[in-house]
Amino acid sequence: MLDAKVAQLLNTQVNKEFYSAYLYLDFANYYIEEGLDGFANWYNVQAQEERDHAMLMIKYLQNNGCPVTLEAIDKPDQTYNGVGDPLDAGYKHEQYVTSLIHNIYDAANTVKDFRTMQFLDWFVKEQGEEETNAENLIKKFKLFGSDPKSLYMLDNELAARTYAAPSLVL
Repeated sequence: MLDAKVAQLLNTQVNKEFYSAYLYLDFANYYIEEGLDGFANWYNVQAQEERDHAMLMIKYLQNNGCPVTLEAIDKPDQTYNGVGDPLDAGYKHEQYVTSLIHNIYDAANTVKDFRTMQFLDWFVKEQGEEETNAENLIKKFKLFGSDPKSLYMLDNELAARTYAAPSLVL
């Protein structure tokens, strides 16, 4: 059985991951409205990743005999004044999620829950990749986004992104 605080933090994180999926679907919807289907695809893939992160945490809780509590998921309340706004918001959100994962890791470390720490190692690495990807997308947009032809090419690049489910063994 997991430590009560660690289990509670993981339960909360499940809901945070589902919120992340909602947020990225909101970004995708915005990009569809703007005619940037590639950007929308990029965030639809992100949304799928976040849903899978939540499902991995659910399975981990279940495998450790912990009840899973699903809470209401907040509606994203973002407003977008330009094509770069969701990119910036996405990067900030990934930094926030990283802090949440670190907080869970710290709680597991405090109670010497090495199994949970090992489980979270994948998420720590994943968050590093998520932040790098978000930052690189912002860099590309700042470099190319003001030129319509370059924006078109970047949109086509993002349209090619596909989803690969995580291969984390629980």
